[in-house]
Amino acid sequence: MGNRGRGLPGCRSRIGLAVARRLGRDGAHVVLSSRQQENVTRAVASLQAEGLSVSGTVCHIGKTEDRERLVAKHSGGVDFLVCVAGVNPLVRSTWEASEQIWDKVRPPPSLCPRTGKPEDCAGVVSFLCSPDAGYITGETIVVAGGSPRL
Repeated sequence: MGNRGRGLPGCRSRIGLAVARRLGRDGAHVVLSSRQQENVTRAVASLQAEGLSVSGTVCHIGKTEDRERLVAKHSGGVDFLVCVAGVNPLVRSTWEASEQIWDKVRPPPSLCPRTGKPEDCAGVVSFLCSPDAGYITGETIVVAGGSPRL
């Protein structure tokens, strides 16, 4: 990625941190966001301690005005925007998903030989933010180890 612009993943989740770490290691300056300043501060400190180019800001991605402010604050320097919020329009927040929903998305034990890791998502995001994915547009890529779609 060289010195390419900024990704803006959520920084509270393990996936968000893994994506930020991967993009930072790829050479991007990463701007982290979360609803709570303590999450931003902790994530930025952790990744800067690894020598990565990272900054952060508070943003509630579920609020239009916060999203607009986030992008406006970094206008002209955002090469890609990554949303790692745990939201599914069918079930709202993943934390609010019922057992019935989880039963639908969990793969049978013989289908997925291992449990997914945050780095599995980070690799896909890194690829999609790279020039190698320059001709990919408007696709939904499910990183779920073979679990069925809802």
